[in-house]
Amino acid sequence: MFRWILSSFLAVSLLLTSCSNGGSVSATSSPTTSPTASSKPSKAIADATASPKPSASPANSLDAALAKFAQLKGAATVELKLKSGTIKIELDGDNAPVTAGNFADLVKRGVYDGLNFHRVVKEPTPFVAQGGDPLGNGTGNFTDPATSQPRYIPLEILPDGAKQPVYGEILASTQKPKLRHSKGAIAMARSQSPNSASCQFYLALDDIYFLDGSYAVFGYVTEGIELVEKIQVGDRIESITITKGAENLKQPT
Repeated sequence: MFRWILSSFLAVSLLLTSCSNGGSVSATSSPTTSPTASSKPSKAIADATASPKPSASPANSLDAALAKFAQLKGAATVELKLKSGTIKIELDGDNAPVTAGNFADLVKRGVYDGLNFHRVVKEPTPFVAQGGDPLGNGTGNFTDPATSQPRYIPLEILPDGAKQPVYGEILASTQKPKLRHSKGAIAMARSQSPNSASCQFYLALDDIYFLDGSYAVFGYVTEGIELVEKIQVGDRIESITITKGAENLKQPT
């Protein structure tokens, strides 16, 4: 029991202590890849999670807000190449369109090529391998060249049995997400703010279900899980490319 509690504490701290201006996990944080506590979500995120105006229907208001983000309308396959081999990941745009879309867009831009895994936690139990930080130290975010501002996306979690994801909110403990933190899951790291994920991501090295409902899973490793298990701090991402489903990526309107 103590071992489980300790590993859970380390995990959460990892995800919460990300960057000062980015979204990764610090030595005392859990897998997160979002801005610091002082960072504010973009206006688009505020719009996406705000209550709709009386004159607008909730559905139309949410759709309009989410249209400002890249979205994956369906599935896509990406290949993450390391020196040790290639890892295949299936992105789930049906159940996490904004989160998967953000990742796919960054992949298409080549943002991850040449970056490393800056945080890998395997003790006391396997936890996560986290990467995707442009600064390589857990404090970086993606800066959108069109706006010269950091890009953040809202926390997006589809409750099991629901028809539409919940945005900007951590699920209640009584709710389970459809996409769970099973071994091989890929999810977005963030800081304490739910709407602070940017570009840092993590791969689950084991079933870490205590993170369910708090962090957005958007896909799963389908080939190369043995390579994921061997990732070490400093391992370089040679490239990540979309090999199937690129046509499902829709850019903001």
